[in-house]
Amino acid sequence: MSSDRNDLGAAELHHPSRRSVLATMSALPLLAAATPAVAAPRSPSAAAATAVVDPSATRQTIRGFGGMNHPLWIGDLTAAQRETAFGNGDGQLGFSVLRIFVSEDRANWSREVATAKRAVELGATVFASPWNPPSQMVETFVHGQQTNAKRLRYSMYGAYAQHLNDFVVFMRNNGVDLYAISVQNEPDYAHDWTWWTPSEMTRFLRENAGSISTKVIAPESFQYVKSFSDPILNDAAALANVDILGAHLYGTPFQNFPYPLFKQKGAGKELWMTEVYYPNSTDSADLWPQALDVGEHIHRAMVDAEFQAYVWWYIRRGYGPMREDGRISKRGASMAHFSKFVRPGHVRLAVTANPQQNVYLSAYKGSGSRVVIVAVNKGTSPVSQQFTLLNNTSSGVSVWLTDASRNLAPQSRITVTNGSFTAQLPAQSLTTLVTG
Repeated sequence: MSSDRNDLGAAELHHPSRRSVLATMSALPLLAAATPAVAAPRSPSAAAATAVVDPSATRQTIRGFGGMNHPLWIGDLTAAQRETAFGNGDGQLGFSVLRIFVSEDRANWSREVATAKRAVELGATVFASPWNPPSQMVETFVHGQQTNAKRLRYSMYGAYAQHLNDFVVFMRNNGVDLYAISVQNEPDYAHDWTWWTPSEMTRFLRENAGSISTKVIAPESFQYVKSFSDPILNDAAALANVDILGAHLYGTPFQNFPYPLFKQKGAGKELWMTEVYYPNSTDSADLWPQALDVGEHIHRAMVDAEFQAYVWWYIRRGYGPMREDGRISKRGASMAHFSKFVRPGHVRLAVTANPQQNVYLSAYKGSGSRVVIVAVNKGTSPVSQQFTLLNNTSSGVSVWLTDASRNLAPQSRITVTNGSFTAQLPAQSLTTLVTG
């Protein structure tokens, strides 16, 4: 949608400038020395640890996995694509979260209804993010070398809260009860939209966000920059008006995923990853093993960061979970190993996260005795992994596999004996194991 590219931003729309930032990190001294976390060196001959899955060792409750729809940018998902994205049958992604766009122009709001309404019918949670306030609420200022930077006028904070609430009411009147709305998409990477400082965001939350009639998300920092969200967590009045701490993970190194201050002060709040693409927006989503990196990234987001939701940027894109022709990509298959089986309300369980070199495990508890385990083997050799299920009487485990030649392919059922079983994890593969 060429006429609006300068207005819409997020992810792809401001790269290559973002790609250069993430490549050099020179503009971000906070993270300049950071390098991705890696597993501790392990002898090739070391025995793999048995992964013990204990249903009493609970962690975060999962809201779901999903992506963004943006009709104003490149057109709406088709009816068939909505089914592929949010249905959970064969050949479908099983997405349970949809992010939509809050246009500054009310005339565009109706464009969001069709896909959001169908997503809700299929059981998805829908939330919304704005890029800009209405133009009459905005003023320009100098931001570094940017002489035409935009910010919300301080006198318009109340009017902007009403604008967000009006969108909530509009969607509700059109059959979509939004779960939450964000204050601002990427307020700290806003060359093409509206800047906010941490103090401005905190003030808005403290003084105005309480009038919004649904849950509020903030701050959606583009790189999970803690210095943007720390002031919110440290301001009791602002924190009282935030329901979900939202973050993006563009270039965020794995060691920056944990957030001790949120664990200390975020009781009763949710923690969502509301936008990313990974590892890039330049490669085809069908390249393997590159698409396997998506599986590790989701693993890290669930285990290291303890996010409750994981939301991709645009759903239908050449580098996204659904290709432009509407078919599920390899990256999409990697996401589906989580989204199809780890459903809203599942609870993550503690399990040995890295039982052997290049193997990453996460586990989740569903209803009854259902346990879901997602195993990522990034190594170039197949491995055997032993599991012990505590207090679980399941007799077998169903298996789905994605590797270079297969996408979510059902495998032979594994027998569970005295609570234990062994799974074969092919080289460079994703495997989902479900008890029952």
